[in-house]
Parts: sequence; C-alpha cells; structure tokens
Amino acid sequence: MITNVPGIRVGHWTGAGTGVTVVLTPPGTVGSGEVRGGAPATRETALLAPERLVDQVDAVVLTGGSAFGLATADGVMRHLEAQGRGVVTSGGAVPIVPTAAVFDLAASGGERPGPEEGRAAADAAELGVPLEVGRVGAGRGVTVGKWRGPDHAVPGGLGSASAADGDAVLGALVVVNAIGDVVADDGRMLAGSSAPPGTPPFPEPAPFRPGENTTLVVVATNAHLAKSDCHLLAVSAHHGVARALHPSHSRFDGDVTFALATGAVEGHLDRLRVLATDVVAAAIRAAVA
Repeated sequence: MITNVPGIRVGHWTGAGTGVTVVLTPPGTVGSGEVRGGAPATRETALLAPERLVDQVDAVVLTGGSAFGLATADGVMRHLEAQGRGVVTSGGAVPIVPTAAVFDLAASGGERPGPEEGRAAADAAELGVPLEVGRVGAGRGVTVGKWRGPDHAVPGGLGSASAADGDAVLGALVVVNAIGDVVADDGRMLAGSSAPPGTPPFPEPAPFRPGENTTLVVVATNAHLAKSDCHLLAVSAHHGVARALHPSHSRFDGDVTFALATGAVEGHLDRLRVLATDVVAAAIRAAVA
C-alpha cells in the first residue's frame, strides 16, 4: 500500500455513491504533478509545475463530485491550518493541498462531497487505520470500460500498491474512472466493457461527454528528490496508466498524476521512475481485483 511509505497517511469519507480520499504528508514533503487528460477537474495543480516557486505539499485530495467536489479541499486546509501546517506568510500559514476530482454525479444521484466530508477524510487519515481499497473513498462511484459505449461500463475502484529499491520505498494510490479497460501485462482484460463482441469502439454519434472519465494517481516515496525530480516521477506514473488501461489518456479523460517525496533517505531517480511505472500499473489492477 502507499501507506508503506513512512509518514504517508490516507483516510476516506465514503458516501452512498461518491467519496473523498485524503493523503497526508509529513512536514517537508516536496511535490509535483502532471495533467495529461483532456478534461481535468483540479485545484492548485498549476503550482506543481517544476518552475513554480513553492515546492512543498501538505496533502493531496482525490474526490468525487466532479468540479463541485473540489470544495473538499477547504475542509482539509482547515484541518492542516489547525496544526500550523503550510507555507509561512505574513498572514499565517497557508496549507498547500492539490486536489483532483472524478465525475460520479450520475452514480451518486447528485450527492456532492464538500468541506465537511473533506475534513472527515483528513481526520480519518490522522487515525492511521489500515488503508481500504475498492469501492471506497473517491473510488465509491467510479466505472471503467466505457469506450465501446457508456452503457457497457463496469465498476472501477480505488487501488494501491508499493515496492522498494533498497531503503527507498515507493507507493501508489489510484482512483480508476477510466474510459478504457483495465488490462494485464499480457493484454488480457481484467475489467472492462461488457459490450458484445464486434461492438465498435467510440461509436458515432459520440455518447461521451468531456470530463466524465478520469484516472487519478498519487505516487509517494521516502526518497530525497527535488521538485523537478518529482515532476519526472509524475511523468513515469502516466506510463503506468498507459500500461494498465487501454485506451488511456483520451480527450474524454481528465487523467492527473501527483508525485510526492518525503526526503527521509537517498534514492536513485531513474530506478524510482521505473518503479513508479510498475507500481502504478499494479495499483490500477488492484483497484478492480
């Protein structure tokens, strides 16, 4: 699990058809990310670009509720502010909480998580309980296998995996709401479209709406990395998405990856990038296991 990375804590709030997942980081964690999807719903991701000034990340929020769900970060910020976490300014500490949302408004019946649900997930992360995966948190209302028509979708979910390179541990947390199928390394479909054989992909007229399909990824390591290194780690995380989803990164998806480094041990960037690809692919497959 991503919680095998020392200092990384994860908590969920799960509703009837939507949810929130919060990743809390130890002080001094550096982060970056990359948005590749054609229709993302995000907050504070511009700050993650490697040339931007601030490099610390205090938490990452993955949420349902589409763009409405981005309000969950308000509750997480209040949680962190109470602890004195954040960038020090003349007006007090400002927590840095990048956030990304998946579309689950149809599955949730209009239920939208907000600040209170975000804070509840952050409170749960503080407790350090074992991480649940599957149809929980931000993975509560997600689906996969919609590229042959959304009527043939099957349940997606939230997954996690980890591996180590010496003292450096790397973990991934994913929310899989993809338009594509989840596939094994040999190409076998693990979870995907239930359409009859011969059904054409991306049927016309297109039944897809931008922003209703998204895979969200958080990669974390205890290695010491610069912000620019974290950006490269986020790039490699997208390679894991492409390995485990077919097709991936369509113009209808809002795929986003975040990369975090706590800086506790020395690590080899290139080996960690290979590890990130493998671990993200494993986490996506675990989400539908």
